[in-house]
Amino acid sequence: MNTNRRQALKSLGAACLAPALFNPPASAAVAAEALPEPPPDPRHQPMARPLDAVIVGGGNRGWLYAQYARTNPESLRIVGLAEPIPIRREKFRTALALDDARVFTTWERVFDRPRFADFVIVTTMDGLHYAPTMRAMEMGYHVLLEKAIAQSWTQCLDIRAQARKYDRIVGICHVLRYAPYFMKMRDVIRAGEIGDVVSVQHLEPIGNIHMSHAFVRGNWRNEKESTPILLSKSCHDLDLFHWMLGRPCRKVSSFGQLTYFKREHAPDGSAKRCSDGCPLEQTCPYSAARVYVRDRSWDVGHVIDLQPWEEAKVTAALRQGPYGRCVFQCDNDVPDHQVVNLEFDGGTTVAFSMEAHTTDMGRRTRVMGTLGDIVGDEQVLTVNTFSARKAVSYKAADLAAGYAGGGHGGGDRRLVRDFLQAVAQNDRSLLSSTVEDSMESHRIGFEAEASRKNGGAVVTLKDPS
Repeated sequence: MNTNRRQALKSLGAACLAPALFNPPASAAVAAEALPEPPPDPRHQPMARPLDAVIVGGGNRGWLYAQYARTNPESLRIVGLAEPIPIRREKFRTALALDDARVFTTWERVFDRPRFADFVIVTTMDGLHYAPTMRAMEMGYHVLLEKAIAQSWTQCLDIRAQARKYDRIVGICHVLRYAPYFMKMRDVIRAGEIGDVVSVQHLEPIGNIHMSHAFVRGNWRNEKESTPILLSKSCHDLDLFHWMLGRPCRKVSSFGQLTYFKREHAPDGSAKRCSDGCPLEQTCPYSAARVYVRDRSWDVGHVIDLQPWEEAKVTAALRQGPYGRCVFQCDNDVPDHQVVNLEFDGGTTVAFSMEAHTTDMGRRTRVMGTLGDIVGDEQVLTVNTFSARKAVSYKAADLAAGYAGGGHGGGDRRLVRDFLQAVAQNDRSLLSSTVEDSMESHRIGFEAEASRKNGGAVVTLKDPS
């Protein structure tokens, strides 16, 4: 990483964060809350000792893993951190009682020392996934890697090849595979309850405020700095299709563009920053003061670097930082709507739509089979059978019982638990989202982007190797 880029990360507060959940608590508590344990897995064994990990990237996702370690000290210890932003570094150092000698300002410094942990958790920004992951495997570490895997398909192939070369376990944080709601959907499909799957319709409503926060003002707004939005936001969804159907994708086409959040749509008289006396600030749905201060409809972890809520700090950050910019005056270039058509082995088709201009964020899925269908909205999953003409419904909250507090419907906590078991037992089969498993979603995503940029031309995918 060059000096200019690292300085930009520091000044913008842009390193190492994943999109926040809609309307979360205004501050991240320092005290770790004890949570009920997920149901037991018969494949899991008692751990002889807690595994040691180094977090590379002290942002929201890194903090999630730190909290897991604090509530599950018998299975995970965080023993090191690399993070360039001082406020974040200090938060992690204090909360985890880290040895000063194992707290670093850059990821490179971690690997200047002999290996001192079992694995590395890479929660940097997307553009900084590749290099520390490659180096960690070379140094003897297993890796838990946030999605997207890397910025290009070539880099993804490199990471997979490195994992094979050094026989490392590389877990990809495709957390929806571990969410009980989506696990039930897959179980129904794989059990043949709706027969052979003929087609799938799936909508990911990003939410208009989420879009403005993460993909217009925020860290994932620009493809060159991050990854295509189809991967930075929706590789979860692309991964679900492959995981549920259990077969490779053969053809892909895609259309989409950035339609609304650009300069030609800036209202007459609007200012470049919401705090610059913009006459429309009080009524604009994207007013930074409205979103982050008055309504507090979005978390400020990105805005003030994981500090507890304090209006003066938030207001000052909005005056100076990226999150106070007018949404029509940013350097964003990722689409705000995109459709992807997929054909899988056997002729199953998938129609996927990623949409920014929505009021809510719950994924909508309809799976059509020869014997029935599945309808779900991430709150309720309903399975209908044609012969019996009956419907069976499952509430997501009931399916996630025992996984409370983990995020992504319980998927976050279950991912960590399975990864720890895979490393402790040296058995990658205990983890359903190894880099080998997760490559297909990225192959689809990069080819869909190639199609979108080529007018929606159909791309025939080669057999994955």
